[in-house]
Amino acid sequence: MPLNIDTFSNVKGGFPFFKAAGHPAVAPLARKLLARLKAAKSIAIYDPSGFATALAELFPLAQLPIERVLAHDLADLDKLVLGSTTQPITNLATSKASHLLVVAFDADRVVRNINHLVPKGMEVVTLDELRLPADRLTNPHKYLDPLNFATNFAFFRDTPDGRGGRLHTRIATANYWHRYGGANINLWLSLIDGDGETIAEWDLPLPNSPGGVTIDSSEVRQRFGLGDFTGQLFVHAVGATGHDIVKYALDTYGDDPRDLSCTHDANAWPADVFAGLPSPRPDERVLLWIQNSHPCSVPSGAIGLNLMGSTETGWLEREIPPFGTYALDIADLLSDARWPQQIEVQAGKHFVRPRYEIEI
Repeated sequence: MPLNIDTFSNVKGGFPFFKAAGHPAVAPLARKLLARLKAAKSIAIYDPSGFATALAELFPLAQLPIERVLAHDLADLDKLVLGSTTQPITNLATSKASHLLVVAFDADRVVRNINHLVPKGMEVVTLDELRLPADRLTNPHKYLDPLNFATNFAFFRDTPDGRGGRLHTRIATANYWHRYGGANINLWLSLIDGDGETIAEWDLPLPNSPGGVTIDSSEVRQRFGLGDFTGQLFVHAVGATGHDIVKYALDTYGDDPRDLSCTHDANAWPADVFAGLPSPRPDERVLLWIQNSHPCSVPSGAIGLNLMGSTETGWLEREIPPFGTYALDIADLLSDARWPQQIEVQAGKHFVRPRYEIEI
């Protein structure tokens, strides 16, 4: 099943909530908050902006002892959210729950407007506990400003090549926010390994010009004393101005000059379906790098491949951990696929456009 989250609109652009809730630095804060709420006697949930369903896709809200779910707009009443039929916020006054979870950032005003409805002794909790530090925000006064979440993921690897050398990756990007008046732009970088664990974190200031920078996996491995890794680099541009899009060119290269690369980048919004994956020739192996973009596991059976024009889909019967990486040999799902057939990836909004490699 695809994740029930809004990621991008051709009219409105990217939606920042899923980036704010699913940020790698936010995930441990969210898990800590949910562990506390899970131990509560009972919880009322107030969902003023309709974010509860998306939040529940990323974190196990359904495991909480939910007493009732409350909504603000009339159009949002009598809907099934987290297993409960939504009630008007005025019903909060009769709640016996020990805690109220307000599913909102910048929630002071929201809480102030319902204070007269909060029963005595009820503890009010908001998503402001999950905020990134102010020095990591472009606009600290409006948390869900898209410019606060100018982020993207990139495939990042430094491993032996099996031939006595090594395989590397190099990312190139530029300060294209400079043309919009941006200054003091900083890239907050987090290296996430194949198991989804952050193994290095650092800042890379961009030049105060339209100049470019490169991030090389071999230099990163040496700088932090790391072993072999295959994972993803999470890039967060702090200070972005004009637009919230992080673009880059990614090259793979090796110590062996026979390792060739095609530049590749990824839009920052996970999609339902991706195209452009080639089938192998008889003497080739095509690997698809599936890299989870979220703090929730990709369930077994959620990712599939089908030949373009065909409805027959092979599904990956394997769970991928939060922010984890998995190399899928497409022959495992489509054993008869042969070039020039093209393949669609049923991604279910679990990851941004993936990288693939052809081994000969």
